[in-house]
Amino acid sequence: MIWIALALLVALIAAPFLAEARRPKMTQAARASAPGEFASLSRGLTHFRWLGPEDGPVAVCVHGLTTPSFVWTPIAGGLAERGFRVLLYDLYGRGYSDRPRGAQDADFFVAQLEELLQNQKVEGKITLLGYSMGGAITAAFTAHFPDRVRQLVLLAPLGMGHDLGPIARLVINHNRLGTWLMMALYGKSYRQALEGERGLPSAVDGIVDLQMAELDFRGFRPAVLSSTRNIVDEDIEEKHRAICVAGVPVLAIWGREDEVIPIAGLDRLTEWNPDARQEVIDAAAHALAYTHSDQVLNALRDLSG
Repeated sequence: MIWIALALLVALIAAPFLAEARRPKMTQAARASAPGEFASLSRGLTHFRWLGPEDGPVAVCVHGLTTPSFVWTPIAGGLAERGFRVLLYDLYGRGYSDRPRGAQDADFFVAQLEELLQNQKVEGKITLLGYSMGGAITAAFTAHFPDRVRQLVLLAPLGMGHDLGPIARLVINHNRLGTWLMMALYGKSYRQALEGERGLPSAVDGIVDLQMAELDFRGFRPAVLSSTRNIVDEDIEEKHRAICVAGVPVLAIWGREDEVIPIAGLDRLTEWNPDARQEVIDAAAHALAYTHSDQVLNALRDLSG
């Protein structure tokens, strides 16, 4: 009897990992419908696309933990109409980009961005926009390369207080148990959270289904797991203070109803960078990039080219 119980326990433990192994890889066939192009970088292929006039000032948009670059489409389109040359790309582990192994910390993503800019021969200063986890990535890039950034825009930025829920806390604090919980429960939890947003207005058509589709491919869950452990809880105070000292203009935009990245982060950023300009969008939650894109674009009205 005990052997049956042990076998059932082993099967239970192995099930989510076997399910992950059976999911399809991000292959050339899966990328057939991808808009834009691909750059071969040191850690794999990175999916990207350009919007706007070829001679416009460059703006680069960096997305967050789970939703790929399509989340920026309405805002990037608005910036392109204003004359910016906008670069959108998928972080490793998301969208149409490759899923390399390794710790997905700030340095990992800064290297991806730096290599992509080199690949695309982007020279001179850029406007850098980061949404959620992308805010932590762009802050790290700006602190490391302040002379390359004309202005930094942070949209509901990670790193100044957040609440990703109890499962995320277990994932961060308990290695083996956290890994199993992530692989076993994250898909259901993420789908439930997305279904709760299905009725929200969105400037991105079918965004809930697009977000859910990420779960279909191998490597997405491990990527989210690695980022959760290596960048979500990273202390970025030093980086923001360095940005302030370097004199890079910063604009932070917050959603007043954001429960993932609470507006309390506004005060923390003020402490770290008193020169940062900050705006709050009423009635907006964490999905403000696509639920309140017009208001976000209005907050970007003074961006210099």
